[in-house]
Amino acid sequence: MSNIYIGYYFTIEPRELGSEILLAELGETAFESFVETETGLSAYVQKELWNENILDDIYILGNNEFTISYTFEEIDQVNWNEEWEKNFEAIEVDGKCHVRAPFHEKTNAKYDIVIEPKMSFGTGHHETTHMMIQHLLETDVTNKKTLDMGCGTAILAILAEMKGAQPIDAIDIDNWCYLNSIENAERNNCKHISVYEGDASLLVDKKYDIIIANINRNILLNDMQQYVDCLNTNGTLFLSGFYTEDIPVIDASCTEKGLTYNKKFEKNNWVALKYTK
Repeated sequence: MSNIYIGYYFTIEPRELGSEILLAELGETAFESFVETETGLSAYVQKELWNENILDDIYILGNNEFTISYTFEEIDQVNWNEEWEKNFEAIEVDGKCHVRAPFHEKTNAKYDIVIEPKMSFGTGHHETTHMMIQHLLETDVTNKKTLDMGCGTAILAILAEMKGAQPIDAIDIDNWCYLNSIENAERNNCKHISVYEGDASLLVDKKYDIIIANINRNILLNDMQQYVDCLNTNGTLFLSGFYTEDIPVIDASCTEKGLTYNKKFEKNNWVALKYTK
């Protein structure tokens, strides 16, 4: 696999809706890592998969309802750590959980999670990660069979194990995320996390007491039936990765499949919902 990436830095107006649409469109191409920024979106593609026409079919770039500009640069492996260190911030949740990289200072939080994102730092949705951590902190997960779907760096799977969940499956379609999740589980001395590379097709004949899915609206809607099918009776489903305005369509999908709404966290227009079966 190439050690050289091309980084694109998009400035978008209006930012929130434009970033969501652009991320979805870029996700259908060779781009594999994304970071939401204060002004828009950063996206990364392996140089060997890049070509000068890679943005030609990105519809939103020609949509007059959005103003989008961008720059791009080549990033070799030697500079990648500097790149993610600029984008990855430590996450402190309710004084109980601290998610940090090795270069961040340790705190006295009860749950201290150390991750090294490398190339799989994902979408950078610190708001959604923060809220999913809040949900987990409020939930008794002891000996509950748990799924972290779209695990990214495995932050949520690691916290689940620290709180007593077992066994835990962590799944991500991105190869960097898969490899990085294995590393992070080992780094935090986790013994009950199994990491898999793939999508919801891996859920056939699986059963869980808790499902955590922090992905995006379209994937959640597409895979919702699989989540419901493998959720045990009285099980809990946590959903995030979407905006406040997406709640009606997410809720409709959940309720028509027999789930009951329980709770919502909201942060900077991002939301995290809790449902039970």
